[in-house]
Amino acid sequence: MSGELVVVTGGTGFVGIHCVLRLLAGGGGGTSGDGDDAPRVRATVRDAARADDLRALVRLGGGDPERVEVAAADLLDDAGWRDALAGATHVLHVASPFPARQPRDERRLIEPARDGTLRVLRAARDAGVRRVVVTSSFAAVGYGAHPGRPFTEDDWTDPDRPGLTAYVRSKTLAERAAWEFVDREGGGLELSVVNPVGVFGPALGADLSSSLLLLQVLLDGRIPAVPRGSVNAVDVRDVADLHVRAMRHPDAAGERFLAVSGDAFTYAELAALLRAELGHAARRVPTRTIPDWVIRAGAAFSADLRGLVADLGSRKDASHDKAARVLGWDPRPREEAVLASARSLIELGLVRA
Repeated sequence: MSGELVVVTGGTGFVGIHCVLRLLAGGGGGTSGDGDDAPRVRATVRDAARADDLRALVRLGGGDPERVEVAAADLLDDAGWRDALAGATHVLHVASPFPARQPRDERRLIEPARDGTLRVLRAARDAGVRRVVVTSSFAAVGYGAHPGRPFTEDDWTDPDRPGLTAYVRSKTLAERAAWEFVDREGGGLELSVVNPVGVFGPALGADLSSSLLLLQVLLDGRIPAVPRGSVNAVDVRDVADLHVRAMRHPDAAGERFLAVSGDAFTYAELAALLRAELGHAARRVPTRTIPDWVIRAGAAFSADLRGLVADLGSRKDASHDKAARVLGWDPRPREEAVLASARSLIELGLVRA
């Protein structure tokens, strides 16, 4: 890969910056490297004013910001993408909105996710890019009929299913559109897709992903009890590693890969893990469970609560067997991912003292 150019879209995002750091580390397809075979890296930001933010994150992550080119390109605008992808051999398309709160108008999520993905794929095809790895989500996998087994890459969310959040629908429609585009108009462009579950791992700053915000809320004691649902976990460093493996491995073309480590946590199990391992720092983590009827009643007034109703009492276990078999991917334990997040929040002073 030495001398080739990889573009990472959404370079300041949680997964995006870790993809940048993983690429800078080089070292083939494994989880660490010495940088000897690292490609050239260019990262996109929505606004050129965030270039310094991106370089600061690279520095905080132990990378060399001088080795990262920065380009401005917005998912909602054609301007900038031709220049951003010029000369690229591979693209990791990570950029996509993931709001802390559900929007009233779902088009605010669906259009950037779907249209932005198609915009990047067209620009990549026109630039002669060899392969694009798209960051989709477990949201595009786990909301169809329950298969009666752990979810795999063969499963798809039904975007017409009642009660889906805008985020779930946006990721499903965006991934479907990506596969259809490459099949019909992609020419020689190859596509691989990574479908992460809840992404945890070490935070690099105060701009937190939704999964880390969940831990912050628990550690701060902002809620008196947890809902009767579940969350899957994977470490962001392993998600980044899976992107690079999917980019490099010849058998990854035309395939999707679930990024998940172990079975799902119930929220009660997640809270218990924090209390057991973090001691005094987790003293505010709730010990009680919210009755389902409270969530259902509140859903009439809160979009955030409406998003919880469909998953009340459910547990969506998923398998990473395909990524392990095809790409040799071996993620950290789910507990390590969650605790790395929590400890980083504490060290950064982002949890109430």
